[in-house]
Amino acid sequence: MRQGERNEEAVAGRAPVTESWLGHAGATVNLALPLIGVQLAQVTMNVTDTVMVGWLGAAELAATVLATQAFFLFFIFGSGFAHAAIPLAAGAEGRGDTRGVRRSIRMSVWVLVLYGALTLIPLTVLEPILLALNQEPDTARLAGEYMAIGQWSMFPALTILSLRAYLTVVNRAYLMLAVIVCGALANAGFNWIFIFGHLGAPAMGVAGAAVATLLSNTLMAGLLVGYTVFAPGLRRYELYARAWRPDWPAFFEVVRLGLPISATIIAEVGLFATSSIMMGWLGTVPLAAHGIALQIASISFMIPLGLASAATVRVGLAFGRQDRIALGRAGAVAVVIGGTIAFLAATLFWTMPERLIGLYLDGANPNSADVLATAVPLLLVAAVFQLADAMQAVGAGVLRGMKDTRVPMIIALISYWLVGMPVAYILAFPLGLGGPGIWWGLASGLAAAAVMMNWRYVRRERYGLVGH
Repeated sequence: MRQGERNEEAVAGRAPVTESWLGHAGATVNLALPLIGVQLAQVTMNVTDTVMVGWLGAAELAATVLATQAFFLFFIFGSGFAHAAIPLAAGAEGRGDTRGVRRSIRMSVWVLVLYGALTLIPLTVLEPILLALNQEPDTARLAGEYMAIGQWSMFPALTILSLRAYLTVVNRAYLMLAVIVCGALANAGFNWIFIFGHLGAPAMGVAGAAVATLLSNTLMAGLLVGYTVFAPGLRRYELYARAWRPDWPAFFEVVRLGLPISATIIAEVGLFATSSIMMGWLGTVPLAAHGIALQIASISFMIPLGLASAATVRVGLAFGRQDRIALGRAGAVAVVIGGTIAFLAATLFWTMPERLIGLYLDGANPNSADVLATAVPLLLVAAVFQLADAMQAVGAGVLRGMKDTRVPMIIALISYWLVGMPVAYILAFPLGLGGPGIWWGLASGLAAAAVMMNWRYVRRERYGLVGH
């Protein structure tokens, strides 16, 4: 291969066929770093919202938590369609097919806009839904006030996901990170203005937090649209040319791949939601300890989650070129990097659990000592949990790169609901292990998924995953 061809492939984000193991590792890390930053910046936005609404009082915080969790449930299901666009566009990019990239991304936007319109139906009636679920009337009312504005954030939020997939595939993930950081800063400023009524704005309370979310998401979506329209290096994709024209084969391909991914995500989200309910059966202190340990584990999980997206792209590029050597190396490198990062996180959890948990506690609170004592065993289990969670996330990302989504969905359902949840219940209650038993159940479900997904990748030739 001539040097000019190598440079052209590098600009397009495609690895040369002869790329070494070290080259794959460098390219994967280079792509993963901004994606990890994006995940951490989004977590920062959530933490900022929680802290600033918390200054209003417990009722406002509870209402906002209920509203944002309802929003998140629909948003995270829709994210599966954006995830589906990544292997489709990466495969096309690997083949040098700019039209294929355009078709996949554009139709993912179509799917997500239509899906966003459907979510308005349940989100509009959030208050009566919460009342039917026996929530406090005042809390349900405040949550309804938040959602009356917050529901419109679904459209820019889903648009961001599609354009994030696009920029990741065309090797512009650092731009995505810059936009998310700007959005996080703007979100904090908008919260300060509209929640508390600064700079001449009315003090809107909970509704102000919804305004801040809507404005910051709209800002980020606008920046991304502007960049993808005017960036010289992206003009060859003609992403917005005849954007109103449907491409039904590409549309239904996004739906076909996206639905299993969405179901997989919901299966995992449901596992953790149910674990929180079971921890609540044990009392207030165990539930508080569970929340702290889960927050720490979730922040750490942002690293393998970003790596999983990078793995999808790297494997997808090799898959598009039908380069079996590159496909094997791209997946194996991602798994090794993911395992190494998870081991480092686990070591941190093992060696300094009290210090990590103490960051969330006020020593003057009389319950702090009990919460700390209860949370430490959970974080020790979380060390094992981290290893399993990282490996299942990267394994799922690698399989998505080969457009394999249906069987991973089945693996997730079996692992989380036929292994993880029963083990959690049995260990916690009949066997009396309490909170640690629930966390060992979570770890067992994630471990089962990690083993099965990575085994499927190892045996990809046997399962016929390497060809179109």
